[in-house]
Amino acid sequence: MKFSYNWIRDLVDGLDVPAAALERLITLKTAECEGVEAVSELLSCASIARVESVEPIGGSHNVKAVVDVGRHGHKTVVCGAKNCRPGMTTVYAAIGKKTISGVESDGMLASAAELGISRDHEGIIELSGAPGDAVPQCAPDFAIEIDNKSITHRPDLWGHHGMAREVAAIASGRLKDPAKLELLPKAEPGVKVQIENYALCPRYSALRIENITVGPSPLWLQQRLHAIGLNAINNVVDMTNFVMAELAQPMHAFDADKLRGHTIFVRSAKAGEHFHALNGDEYTLDTANLVIADAGGAIGLAGVIGGMESSIGAATTRIVLESANFNATSVRKTSAAIKLRTDASMRFEKSQDPANTLRGLARAVEILRESSPDIRIVGGVADARRELAPPAPIELALEWLSRKLGRAVPATEVRAIFESLEFHVEESRPGVLLVTPPSWRATKDISMREDLVEEIGRMIGYDSITPTPPMVAATVPPGNPERRFQHDVRDLFVDLGFTEVYNYSFIGEEDAKAFGFSPDSHVRVTNPIASDQALMRDSLLPGIWKNVRENAKHRDSFRLFELGLEIHKRAEALPEETPHLMAALFERHGDGAASLLELKRAAECLMPKAKISPAESREFEHPARTASIAWKGRTVGRLFELHPKLIEAGRAAILDLDLAIVRELREAIQIKAKPVRRYPSSAFDLSVVCGARELAGALQAKISAAAGELLESVDFVRQYSGPPLEEGTKSVSFRVTLGSDERTLSSDEVSQVRDAIIARMRGSGYDLRV
Repeated sequence: MKFSYNWIRDLVDGLDVPAAALERLITLKTAECEGVEAVSELLSCASIARVESVEPIGGSHNVKAVVDVGRHGHKTVVCGAKNCRPGMTTVYAAIGKKTISGVESDGMLASAAELGISRDHEGIIELSGAPGDAVPQCAPDFAIEIDNKSITHRPDLWGHHGMAREVAAIASGRLKDPAKLELLPKAEPGVKVQIENYALCPRYSALRIENITVGPSPLWLQQRLHAIGLNAINNVVDMTNFVMAELAQPMHAFDADKLRGHTIFVRSAKAGEHFHALNGDEYTLDTANLVIADAGGAIGLAGVIGGMESSIGAATTRIVLESANFNATSVRKTSAAIKLRTDASMRFEKSQDPANTLRGLARAVEILRESSPDIRIVGGVADARRELAPPAPIELALEWLSRKLGRAVPATEVRAIFESLEFHVEESRPGVLLVTPPSWRATKDISMREDLVEEIGRMIGYDSITPTPPMVAATVPPGNPERRFQHDVRDLFVDLGFTEVYNYSFIGEEDAKAFGFSPDSHVRVTNPIASDQALMRDSLLPGIWKNVRENAKHRDSFRLFELGLEIHKRAEALPEETPHLMAALFERHGDGAASLLELKRAAECLMPKAKISPAESREFEHPARTASIAWKGRTVGRLFELHPKLIEAGRAAILDLDLAIVRELREAIQIKAKPVRRYPSSAFDLSVVCGARELAGALQAKISAAAGELLESVDFVRQYSGPPLEEGTKSVSFRVTLGSDERTLSSDEVSQVRDAIIARMRGSGYDLRV
């Protein structure tokens, strides 16, 4: 959000702090600033000038103009504006001499956009005044940009007057109040207002004004709006934007002649009610939306945007001016539901001060009179409201304050700080103050004594407090086994060369359908931040799939993994969150078998002796490369290759593990130490001839069952297919290792085990190459 330095200086008497220094003070004591930008710099060398003569320049669209600039005499300038003509009064800027279209131009004639007054660049600016005079009420300015996140809790700081109050307290200046309530007549209201629910609209103030002439705003007002990024439209709309930017009070003007009836209703929208907004869009509303309505229907969406049917136009002569206060939550929900945030909604979402509505109307009347002097107020102010309880005083013990801050602050300084911020302070008893926040700080901002500590701390400067460690015993927090386990899993996969990725927990319907998942089986987000994030994921696969596709554009191979929660919908309970690991290994070249084996190895590093067995493929899995992973008798995940239809080029192997089950089984492991074997082992190789689709793991289990008690291990060595083997067969080789804790095995014992394995395997129908 941008603040005009000149605007703040107009509201603070005695402010002599330069813009750059003021930006630093605001950052240190109030809100984080993001920089200072010079605006309207050209005004520093600009003055009013009258065009005396205009002469075309051959072969160019430019003209040579002679202008009278008062005490600086006459200047010859080259101008390309279509509206440059003799006798007009415009603005001359002394920017030096330059040759244009073969003619020496001494300075320039400027448009409103070039001067930084507005965005109008259609031609040079036209105004009244004497040659040589400064542009009236316009001067070079600075825009101080403040991070919106640092003022979300301070609704008063969404206007220049609130920021000026802070600046006055920081720089010891005197704050001026621009709102003159005496401008509001005391008479019967000129318009009726009915509020259906005061919880949604605590206050609605309105004023009827007639004899208005719609036209351009004064240049100074246009410049103020332009400096903070708002565009000038006309004097009525600009006035509402000016009041919003100054007092943080959003306002809206209705064309009174377009209203149906004499009463404004503040009510909930009817189900299916249509609303045509000022931005040109049509919205279908429901009962959760609060609207401003006349006898014919909705004319405004409360706190968000006005309606097209009652908008201000060039022919408008009578208006109804709205200055209201709406429930912050209601405005935020409506804004999110229709996916529209406006300058007004951003302020109402922060819980604005209901006491500010009349001040907004008073300031609006004063501003409007300058651009349309003949306005006439009809009747008095319609002010429908509910009485709000005054802010409760907060007791603040000075000894407790000093202890909390870590620094003693004299009572006189504490009182001076609070009073400079317009808090009411009185001493209830020695050493204890009773502090009452003003109404603009009592809207969910200041509510307890800790909030008061922060006010004192920021104003005295946190750099004035000597850092000291807390005088409390440090205790180690209790361990978190689940987090420790997930850290170990991360470390393991990083050590195996994988890179961790993080994805949102939201996916779109198209992502779900790409894998054959039903969108209805997912938890649906009520107000998604984007159309492709409307569902809570019940698998990590859509996110990993996108990671693979994006990285495949730049690399031929890579390894990724993610630890995250799957959110599964339950009919009668809250969704179930299940931690999962998903790893992906992509290779652009090759048949992909090595990637599957590498992920199998990674799974076995986490779960020793895990069993991999073929499984029926799902829609997104390769039909011949899908396996189930079991460990200690329970299914813990899947190993598969993505279906070719999901990958444009290359192959992607995927490992998906349920970490809740893995962690449970790992915690049940009891590690038993074994002494180092004293006697040497003996080993021999066996090659089993079997069908081409026979699983090596099944053969390994059969050999282990036949080996007996002397078996140490059976390890896969290699497999072979081809001559002299028959077609459709293969030879799978294993190394069998035998040993004993009591003796060195004799060759006869080894031979007996070997013969027993051969006999058992041949008895099962296998041929052995021995």
